This record gives sequence, structure tokens and C-alpha cells, in this order.
Amino acid sequence: MREIVLDTETTGLNFKSGDRIIEVGCVELRNHVTTGNTLQFYCKPDKSISEGAKNIVGLSDEFLAKQKTFKENHKLLLDFIKNDTLIIHNSDFDLGFINNELSLIGISALTNPVIDTVSLAREVLNTRIANLDYLCRRFDIDLSDRSFHGALLDSQLLASVYLELKGGKQFSMELDTTKSEDEKSLINNTNKEKTKEIILTEENISNHRKMLKKIKNPIWNKFNY
Repeated sequence: MREIVLDTETTGLNFKSGDRIIEVGCVELRNHVTTGNTLQFYCKPDKSISEGAKNIVGLSDEFLAKQKTFKENHKLLLDFIKNDTLIIHNSDFDLGFINNELSLIGISALTNPVIDTVSLAREVLNTRIANLDYLCRRFDIDLSDRSFHGALLDSQLLASVYLELKGGKQFSMELDTTKSEDEKSLINNTNKEKTKEIILTEENISNHRKMLKKIKNPIWNKFNY
């Protein structure tokens, strides 16, 4: 099962008033485990970043002016997410911006299945507060690198939060169904090599039978075999 954790950073809070995407970050999950496969790119918007957004993301208009536009980057995003489920924190916000950007270049809105981790957190934890900082602290996830918000960093943090919300680190114990038969055979043979075979002698068996006879009213006599 493949899922994509996705986050965006924007020039402001409302695409309807002209705000644009300035960064996209994605993290790939397979069977609820991060694979190390990620996507991240910045975008040159046709609008200046609001002062509030600058304080949050730590990016400048000068830096973004040197980047490619969303139109130039969009195929990277579509190729990465494919038709797989998207894991998004406050999905209405990010999907609103992404679908607006796609609409501006004549491309249809995304139709991927979506899991909103805000709703999931409120359901699982029975809490009204569900922002990413709170959830990271609740699950003891390291926030030391988050001096500014970044789409890729926030996607990585959200992936950890999502894992915890779905049941914790036991997911990492799931068998890798992509292993070849040779790999599985090697694992089985290795386990066999580590298993010590115990051989019973006639003396062992005789002593065991004598011990059983000394037990009064053993429970196994109540059953028919």
C-alpha cells in the first residue's frame, strides 16, 4: 500500500485572493513505513510573500524569484503522487491551493483519496487541539529542526505523527511483501541455523514417564484422545 504525505507553503492564507504556492514537499510511505523517497521543490509565484508568511517560512521574494514556476514543476508532483492516497494536515487548505494552481494551467483537480490528519487526530486522541506542533510534542517527536515551517520538513514530521495515529511503531514490524523468494529463503535458513535441535535420549523419556506417574489426578486423564 502506497501513501503520500503532502504539505505546501504559500504566500498567504487565501488562494481566492491571489495567494500562491511557494513550496511543495512529499514523503512516500509503503505499508505505513517511510521509504526515504521524497519530493521537494520551490515555486516562483507572481505575488510577493506576505509578512506573516515570511516569518513562518523564512523565505524571501528574492530567493523565490530564482525558482521555477508551479507550471514548470507540476509534472514532478503529479508523477510522484500518482493516484495514491494523500495524507494531509488540514487538507482543505493544501488541496485548495494545489487545485487552484492546476486550474490556472488548465489541468483538472486532483481526485486522489485523502486522509486528513486533523480529523484523524481528533478522532483517535479525542482532542480539540490538533496542530502539528502539539501532535509532535504529544508523541515525543523531535521538533528541534523546525525553526521555520518547510513543506518537506513538515511532511516528514507529519509522516511520524500519522504513523503514531495509526498505531505506532508496530507497523515497522510488518513483513516486506516485496522480498523475493530467494530473500525469504535466506531468512528462513538463517533462522534455522540459529535454532538448536534438542535430541531426547531413552533415559530422558523414561525419567519423564516416571515423573508423570507421580502426579495425582492429572488433568489430561479427563480428556479422551
